[in-house]
Amino acid sequence: MALLCYLVFLAFPLLWLISTAFKPPAELATLHPTWLPERPTLNNFRQAFDEQPLLRAAGNSLITAGCATAIAVVLATPMAYVMARHRSLLSRAATGWVVVSQAFPFVLVIIPLFLILKNLQLINELAGLVLVYVVWSLPFALWMLTGYVRAVPREVEEAAAVDGAGKLRTLVSVTAPLLAPGIVATALFTFITAWNEFFFALVLLKSPEKQTMPVVLTHFIGTEGVADLGPLAAAALLATVPSLVLFAVIQRRITGGMLTGAVKH
Repeated sequence: MALLCYLVFLAFPLLWLISTAFKPPAELATLHPTWLPERPTLNNFRQAFDEQPLLRAAGNSLITAGCATAIAVVLATPMAYVMARHRSLLSRAATGWVVVSQAFPFVLVIIPLFLILKNLQLINELAGLVLVYVVWSLPFALWMLTGYVRAVPREVEEAAAVDGAGKLRTLVSVTAPLLAPGIVATALFTFITAWNEFFFALVLLKSPEKQTMPVVLTHFIGTEGVADLGPLAAAALLATVPSLVLFAVIQRRITGGMLTGAVKH
């Protein structure tokens, strides 16, 4: 019963978002809202696409999130291997710094980060935003993958060494395939974090044609703070679809990766 209540609690925002996206303006303005739309309509979706460049914003978000995820995972995999296999004072200090860095608020780093990107001429560029996402998500990816590497038995790597494989060959041909579930899980969480990120995108991207999906969603709120609920809900639902699709497609690998990282050999 407790689990059912928890699932309902988690699903309620999404279900209410779906219901709102299909409600006509009259039902959205009523003082007694209904759970389901009495007269479902697609006008909210049409209006959302007419008012804002959702496809272009989704493309920008896909480029930045996809590139940041690929770079972060490629960098984090060998780094996690070194930290997991060669435990020393330096690796412990690096692990502690990874954990502490996640506690830094965005506001604390945005000014020096803005100045650095300005000197690199990466302000208002998707490449600059990708660089920020890589730096920000790399500690999380490194922390996750370190646990997965520790779950891989050393005997497998020792057997590869006996067969004449070097460190790089062992990492690419032996360890990496065993880390596939963990890599997939890490990549997914990194992608969703970058896809949903708002603050850095708002500060670093000024041109309307380069803005990402979370920033464009704020355009459905007027200057007086009044939201156009129907189109906003429709656009927000469309922005949620990629995350839901990714979870549905690779759900088994995510579960396998979590269990692998949680088991100690």
